[in-house]
Amino acid sequence: MNKENIDFARLNGYLELAIPGIGLLQSVDKFTGGQSNPTYRVQSTGGTYVLRRKPSGKLLKSAHAVEREFRVMQALQGSTVPVPQTWCLCEDPELIGSVFFVMSYEDGRIFWDPTLPELTTPERSALYQHEITVLAALHSLDPASIGLADFGRPGNYFERQIARWTGQYRASETDRIDAMESLIAWLEPHTPPDDGQSTLIHGDYRLDNLIIAPSEGRIQAVIDWELSTLGHPFADLAYFCMCLRMPNTGQIQGLAGIDPVPLGIPREHEIVAQYCESRGIGQIDHWRFYLAFSFFRLAAICQGVMKRALDGNASSDKAIAVGGLTSQLAQMGMEVINNQEE
Repeated sequence: MNKENIDFARLNGYLELAIPGIGLLQSVDKFTGGQSNPTYRVQSTGGTYVLRRKPSGKLLKSAHAVEREFRVMQALQGSTVPVPQTWCLCEDPELIGSVFFVMSYEDGRIFWDPTLPELTTPERSALYQHEITVLAALHSLDPASIGLADFGRPGNYFERQIARWTGQYRASETDRIDAMESLIAWLEPHTPPDDGQSTLIHGDYRLDNLIIAPSEGRIQAVIDWELSTLGHPFADLAYFCMCLRMPNTGQIQGLAGIDPVPLGIPREHEIVAQYCESRGIGQIDHWRFYLAFSFFRLAAICQGVMKRALDGNASSDKAIAVGGLTSQLAQMGMEVINNQEE
């Protein structure tokens, strides 16, 4: 962080008041990985913490909402959804150059390859089952009961999201991508009627946004809540299932071309069936739309990463590679649309 001209002593003075017992700062080191909000391991005489901040420079409207991350994790303390402990939110951008919050450091494991080569077959199976259980538990919470009744706007979630991410994509567009244009053109007229479902959703629920317990196949903490809101739960579920269709190489690894059964990993219909059973709901209609929407949204997010990289504001040196996924993701979304069996 010192490379970013942050006043170390001033930050320490703020944290000593905001977090009793934190003591004196010894080091602040940036985590590798992640493309959105810069995140740091903070070591002090009182323990280890994590600081997450908005990136510097000009940002897209409503992006990098660390304030929302802090609020939702604070609301989820003690719930059926495990999250880090939240300590403080600093909304004064003058202190270190941008808004930030501090949370607990969770000493667990983060896996990037969804084949989970580090685990045994029973461990993989248990972990995937727990991921589905936690997602269903999140969508079963009553937002009003945890103080999040106003965490999203009313109305058709998908209509709002298509408009929002189309706008974000246009604001960060660098080249015309025909598949993205086709995807945008298909989504709006095929949006399902509003069925009234509105739950707390994570928005980026995938393996590498989960901290796994050191020696158990369970989630210790769900992190990266920047895109959380009140919305349609099937958007989260379809996004989670995208992993099965993504290639196993590149910056966002998936399971395409790999038989998940010998690995103990559930197939897409099994994931959906377990999720529905956990929530006590019936068959999911319009699945092809939910998948196509998920590819569109992730493509728009990756395009934003590309724009930040070109502008010199990227959080990771892998940003160009991530941004380059936009065209591939849009094409995969169109493959879902063109497959009438979805």
